[in-house]
Amino acid sequence: MDGNPSKKLTGASLIELITVIVVLALLAAIALPSLNGLVLRHRLRTAQTEYMATLQYARASAVSEGSRTIFCPSHDGHQCSDDNDWAEGWLVGSNGTSADQPDGEPLRVSHDAHRQLTVLGISERKHQYVTFQPSGSAGGSNITLVLCHRGDRNGALAVIVSNSGRIRGEPAAEDKATTCAAAE
Repeated sequence: MDGNPSKKLTGASLIELITVIVVLALLAAIALPSLNGLVLRHRLRTAQTEYMATLQYARASAVSEGSRTIFCPSHDGHQCSDDNDWAEGWLVGSNGTSADQPDGEPLRVSHDAHRQLTVLGISERKHQYVTFQPSGSAGGSNITLVLCHRGDRNGALAVIVSNSGRIRGEPAAEDKATTCAAAE
């Protein structure tokens, strides 16, 4: 103390502390739904980026190795599956034969990476894979992968592979977003 008796030490009262805590709780309750939406959008964007990067890897492998490379959905991480569910995993492998499976061990595998999402392969063709040729093209195996949260078409994203081998990401078309949200 400085010896001046007229100065009193003051602090916050219990009522002031409770008021501050209540205000902070209200602000947190208001911000939480926005934060949840941000996290959900980030999950979709991260998955879209991962699929695009893997497709680029598969295309680069085909060009650098001078052989066909397949990118396909997989449930076990060893063989391609025939369905259009890509959320359980995928694999990339050399594909020198005409079979729709990788030759030998896959080059890259993802298993259960995006199980909290719905990831559908939508193609005009019956098969659900992309085969990159040594030229980098994906002739005859163009596909659109649609990513959404289960039962929610809002914010759905797409990864599109054209016949030329071009890979791009964009918001999913309305009809594809609805198909994705309706999938089980």
